[in-house]
Amino acid sequence: MKHLIDPMDLTKEETDEIISLAEDIIAHRERYQGSMSHRKLATLFYEPSTRTRLSFTSAMMELGGSVLGFSDAKNSSVSKGETVQDTVRVVGCFAEVIAMRHYIEGAQLYASEVSPVPIINAGDGSHSHPTQTLTDLLTIKRELGHIDGITIGFCGDLRFGRTVHSLIKALSRYKDVRVILIAPDSLKLPDYIKHDVCDKSGVQYREVETMEEVMPELDVLYMTRVQKERFLDEEEFDRVKDSFVLDARRMALGKKNMAVLHPLPRVNEILTEVDSDPRAAYFRQVENGKFVREALIVKLHEWKDDPAHPMPEHDRPVFDSSVRCTNPKCICNNEHAPHKFHYTDGGQLRCWYCDSKVR
Repeated sequence: MKHLIDPMDLTKEETDEIISLAEDIIAHRERYQGSMSHRKLATLFYEPSTRTRLSFTSAMMELGGSVLGFSDAKNSSVSKGETVQDTVRVVGCFAEVIAMRHYIEGAQLYASEVSPVPIINAGDGSHSHPTQTLTDLLTIKRELGHIDGITIGFCGDLRFGRTVHSLIKALSRYKDVRVILIAPDSLKLPDYIKHDVCDKSGVQYREVETMEEVMPELDVLYMTRVQKERFLDEEEFDRVKDSFVLDARRMALGKKNMAVLHPLPRVNEILTEVDSDPRAAYFRQVENGKFVREALIVKLHEWKDDPAHPMPEHDRPVFDSSVRCTNPKCICNNEHAPHKFHYTDGGQLRCWYCDSKVR
């Protein structure tokens, strides 16, 4: 069965097929009304969400389907201690597809091991957010006309930003993509993303500390929040915070056709004076999310029992009783998921569910 837990669960061809379908839905919305008639989407959101949850709901409704589920786990059997796997087994009796957001990393992968219907990962902790990645790719395609050959700058929290990690993975499959990483030392992109994704795929990247030094090069500027709570030293936060705020002065340094993306919500990292700039694409990006989720729902329904669209093959998991996942936010440290691991190409042992390095 085809699930979407990680961006790499889709082949590049499948990714492009979803993007092309989303573009066709935008151009011919009437063709797809009723395409999911009498079918149901379950939205299981274990943490607050506005854009993602409403985007899924709107997408399914525009396809003629209906939506059930919960937006607060406190109002479900989860409050009685029901496990993720049991919840999915039950809800899978009522719906054709499940979109799940969870604050525990790896929860969706764990759920997919028993789910009777396709699972869509709508965000698991700071780990992965593949539907945001599809949204970002569609937005880049619509803003620039292409994805191959772009230079994209990621600015802000690159260490914990799940949208950044997911998008870099997806972009690694496109030709001649250059990545510029703009972040303070404490929030730099994790080494395993740089080594296992960028180096492995031949993606050129470099790290800088200010926007000004790279703005003229960028085709896309991808902004994320710099979160004060991530800093151990408040003085360091005060020192760097203004270096990662996009304003009209910095926008003036960019190309005339540059696109500014942001997964939202924003706090103060993009000033409202930028909103009127035609290069500010982040609200168009939100709308694109609805269309790409429509396309994804349609395709997962088509691919559900199609042997031509399997889940990617992975090496068998490693079971080693002498080690444990050290991530307190991993599913295996919060439910009865087994502690199992996999080796990266560089020989590192990482958690099967959350990718945390085993110490």
